[in-house]
Amino acid sequence: MQKLTCALLVDDDQTTNYLNQLLLKRLDVSDKLLVALNGQEALDLIAIHCQGATAECPALILLDVKMPVMDGFAFLEAYEKLSLLPAHRQAIIIVMLTTSLHPKDVERVQKLNIAGFLNKPLTREKVNEVLKNHFDRHLPEE
Repeated sequence: MQKLTCALLVDDDQTTNYLNQLLLKRLDVSDKLLVALNGQEALDLIAIHCQGATAECPALILLDVKMPVMDGFAFLEAYEKLSLLPAHRQAIIIVMLTTSLHPKDVERVQKLNIAGFLNKPLTREKVNEVLKNHFDRHLPEE
């Protein structure tokens, strides 16, 4: 499978980040893996890695909903205001990860300009679905 150039994990839970990093590395999904503990750190990483025509810009952002400092919803509002190259903005796929299936949260997420949302925990099957649906790629058979 052709790997993504870069993926960004955004979650305030260190254990979740560690497990997701292990999973994505084991599945060999991307050449580079960035990690942010909240939405503000994620915005800072995007500002650094999406300057000009670079392959460092994340192709996939896995975004937690509930975080301190800046949650997933506030991140998306700020992300929309970033001055990114149109090619970068179109190429970045954002998938929200949540443990909440509260109807209000589900309704709010469905109104957002994102590729979709997944229930935690992240699994091989869920990663494969994201790759198939948004990148026309799939993980090799185990």
